[in-house]
Amino acid sequence: MRKPKLLLPRESRDVWAAVLPAAVILATVVWIAYQFVEPAPPKRIVMTGGSEGGAYEGYAQRYKQLLAEDRIDVVLLPSAGSVENLKRLMDGNSGATVGFVQGGIAKEGDDDELMSLAGLYHEPLWVFYRGERTIDQIAQLRGRRIAIGPVGSGTRPLALRVLALAGINAKNTRLLDLGADDAADALAKGRIDAAMLVADTDSPTVSQLLHDRRLKLMSFAQAEAITRHLHYLSHVVLPEGGIDFAANLPAHDVHLVAPTANLVVRDDIHPALISLLMGAATEIHGGAGLLRKAGEFPSEKGVDLAMSVDAERYLKSGPPFLQRHLPFWLAVFIDRMVVMLLPLLAILIPLVRFTPTIYAWRIKSRIYRWYGKLKVLEVDMESAKTAAEARALEERLESIAQSVSRIPTPLAYSEYLYNLRSHIELVRARLDKLAHAAR
Repeated sequence: MRKPKLLLPRESRDVWAAVLPAAVILATVVWIAYQFVEPAPPKRIVMTGGSEGGAYEGYAQRYKQLLAEDRIDVVLLPSAGSVENLKRLMDGNSGATVGFVQGGIAKEGDDDELMSLAGLYHEPLWVFYRGERTIDQIAQLRGRRIAIGPVGSGTRPLALRVLALAGINAKNTRLLDLGADDAADALAKGRIDAAMLVADTDSPTVSQLLHDRRLKLMSFAQAEAITRHLHYLSHVVLPEGGIDFAANLPAHDVHLVAPTANLVVRDDIHPALISLLMGAATEIHGGAGLLRKAGEFPSEKGVDLAMSVDAERYLKSGPPFLQRHLPFWLAVFIDRMVVMLLPLLAILIPLVRFTPTIYAWRIKSRIYRWYGKLKVLEVDMESAKTAAEARALEERLESIAQSVSRIPTPLAYSEYLYNLRSHIELVRARLDKLAHAAR
């Protein structure tokens, strides 16, 4: 078997002299690019939802199921409602990354570490009451026993603000901190006169109260005026028969006011998870409902906090190109690698082109520098007249020839070496003639 040819030490140095700078440049570019590469998204996030059996808890379960399809484990934290959810999200030590927050709950300054992804759906303020007399204005509730929701829920602050518009407060009215289920039970048994709760139209508690013939649902005669005072509320109309078509519940159109449920995240959430959450939000909330048209949600309308740039882009253009056609984790991997590969290719292409050129220049330069000495010798030949001068020139030429014979030259560049040797022999022939003539 033929043994592979080993590089001579000088040849090896030439290779390293050409390759090493290129390798250093590449390594530097890779290191710099890596500083801009987002880490891989976490495989586990924590969502703060709602109370057991509530709308937020039900929606949180659906988000958990959808994100599990992309191998994201969603840990659900039960909560009293929007107020507690907001507190958890603002607390960096709570572990919560995403949650539902009712519109109007967040205050100025709460968006320092939080972002809204989208408004998800209208969640109306329902006011159920007992008695024969029709109530259609908030002021008519003065002096009654009213359930306004527990501390930590989104119902309580909204109820207090709406009641305050009519001058109703704890001094002139008995306000009770009861949750939706407890309030429904107390209202059915006559222990309270009215119950205020914020819930989606498919809430079992709302359906239960509507089917109770002893109770009435308040239609806000001043709904439009209330939305002018509380700008985060929308005026919505629950159509006749919307809850139960067969039983015709409600028996007439009902005017309600409704905040918008927001999907809120911490601002340090991984960007790739935003598109995943937006995709889930579109699937869960994008259809038509009693209070919304198909495609109306998710939306940038009704949000309290500054919108995420990635979420805004999703609402305008849909999911990123790669996530439309590839599994989530593969799309994320390619997206991360592109950040490194683009600058790497931008440097690699010219390096691949010029590194061989540098290598060739080093080889040729060792050969071409002897042409300079040979040229000087030829110039000296023109002024040589004596035999002693001719012998001195012969010795210089022999020294050049010996040095050239020791030049390490790869096979691919042997042509340049042999050309130099041929030129040395041409000069030697001229020098022999000069020496013969000088004798």
